[in-house]
Parts: sequence; structure tokens; C-alpha cells
Amino acid sequence: MGDLPEYSPMLARLGQLPPSAEDRLFGYEMKWDGARALGYVDGAALRLVSRNGLDVTAAYPELGRLPGAVRGNAVLDGEIVAFDEQGRPSFAALQPRIHQRDPDRIAALARSTPVSYLIFDVLHVNVTCTIDLPYLERRDLLSRTVAAGERWSVPPHSVGHGATAFRRSRERLLEGVVAKRLASAYQPGRRSRDWVKVKNFRTQEVIIGGWRPGEGRRADMIGSLLLGVYDDAGRLVYVGHVGTGFTDETLRDLAARLAPYERPDSPFEDKVPLPHARDARWVDPVLVGEVQYTEWTADGRLRHPSWRGLRPDKRPDQVRREEG
Repeated sequence: MGDLPEYSPMLARLGQLPPSAEDRLFGYEMKWDGARALGYVDGAALRLVSRNGLDVTAAYPELGRLPGAVRGNAVLDGEIVAFDEQGRPSFAALQPRIHQRDPDRIAALARSTPVSYLIFDVLHVNVTCTIDLPYLERRDLLSRTVAAGERWSVPPHSVGHGATAFRRSRERLLEGVVAKRLASAYQPGRRSRDWVKVKNFRTQEVIIGGWRPGEGRRADMIGSLLLGVYDDAGRLVYVGHVGTGFTDETLRDLAARLAPYERPDSPFEDKVPLPHARDARWVDPVLVGEVQYTEWTADGRLRHPSWRGLRPDKRPDQVRREEG
């Protein structure tokens, strides 16, 4: 698309609010529970690219008029978010949109469950790369580059007052906040300590390595998914199983998506406990999902995980245990 360069999104580390002595050195933004996307605006054309480099423009036709609200050509960074009936960001509501590619179904979903693009950074304007500008200058430039519209906006940020921002995120039932060092540059593709995500609840990206059949009412369906993450040595290690958070429709969809990847042996490089492995159906570690959980156990398992949905915007090799 034109002469705009390609970028990879900068990533945040999981952590706690900066200490009070450093509070004024950070800007605070709400953390939106959606799908990350870079927006390339070139003339009247828009291209949306997911975190793993997929072109997802066709999935969100309601964002197509964004270029009319942008002054010049630009590369933008933001989150694609769906809202529930109470006006709260809902990852569950976004799920049907993320992996939909059928034009008729997309058009229907755009009417019934429209998304919004919440823009929080600008990486390029016309012929100028802006990633080396401090965060505070980029935010000011962003507010002068993008005019708000029905399906996109530049959400506010605060300088300092991190505890207040975090409390408001909890009151609004949001995922949390992101603390961004005011003097920091944008570091494409890096997970930097200059950006710290502080969550109200814990989530973890996981790779599906197998599943176990259900019982009772779910006797002919998936009962639970066997989950893994990659360790620092690049080995897929088992981190537990999840059997809650599913609807019957979700389970049928997962069964159809996993069927092409069936294999005779476990993809995990460590030993899966016998009670979980005895009747397991193994699959190639291709599909990425996300769970909510309470804590990590001492032996590296997820305690009380609950399924949130698939993450086709993430590659399996990007999935690591989030420390913090």
C-alpha cells in the first residue's frame, strides 16, 4: 500500500503500577479487551493488520471510512473492540468477528455486532516516521491527526494519577490499564519495560495440544482442552486443561477446527499427567486461545482456567508464559 513502511506492534510487559515516586513519569491508558491491529491509511484506502501480520481489513467493513477522518497518510496503532449491551468491551462479542471471512456473514455481523477501533498511537505520518518521538509527543500528534468518528476514536490518557486510572478501570469493569513512560520511543516488535500492563484479572495465551471427550450431556463433544505454552528453550510444555467457559456452539466450532490437525502422539515435550492423557485426542499445536485463571501453581499449571476464546491474531511461536 503506497510508500508507507511496514511496522510490528510494540508490546507491554505484565507488571504492577509504577511506584508513586515515578508516577508522573508515566501516561496511563485504559487496557481494552479486544484484538490489536495496526491501521495503514493511504489516501482513501485502509489496511488493518493483526499482531501476527495477517491482513484483517475485510473482517471489519464498518471501519472502512476511517481514512476520511485522518489528516494525510498514516500508520496507526490501536485495538479493535466489540461492546456488549451494557456498553462494556466484550471479548466474547468480538469472537465471531475475529476469524470470520465469509462476506455475507461479515456484513450481517457488522450490523448486529459492530466494532470500534480505539487508536492509541501513531507510527508514521505522510513521509515522516514518528516512532522515535517521545510517547507524549506522539499522543499529541495523534490527536491532531485523527478526528473521532462513529466507529473509531482516540481514547483519553492521563499523565500521572496511575492509582486513580486503575481504580476507574476496575469500576468500569475493564481489563486494566497500560502505563507508558512519557519519554519513551515506540519500539516495533519489542516487549519493553517502558510499557507496563496492569490487569484487573489474569489472562494467558495458550496453545491447544489436544482434547478429552466429554461426559454426560457432552458425551459426544469436547469435554476439555489440553493446553501448552513454549518455554525459553522453544519446547511446548503442558500447563493444564480447561473445561469451563464454553457454549455448545463454541465446542462444535472447536471440534471442526481441530479435526484437520489430529495426530497419534502428544505434541507436548514434557509428560502429561496420566489422568489427562489416558483418553486424550492429540492435535498439532496450531490453534492459539486465551484463558482467564486465578494463579500459576508451583508445578507450572494454570489454576482454575476458564476459556475466553480463540486468538487467530496470535502465532503459536509467540505464546510464552506471561510473567508478572
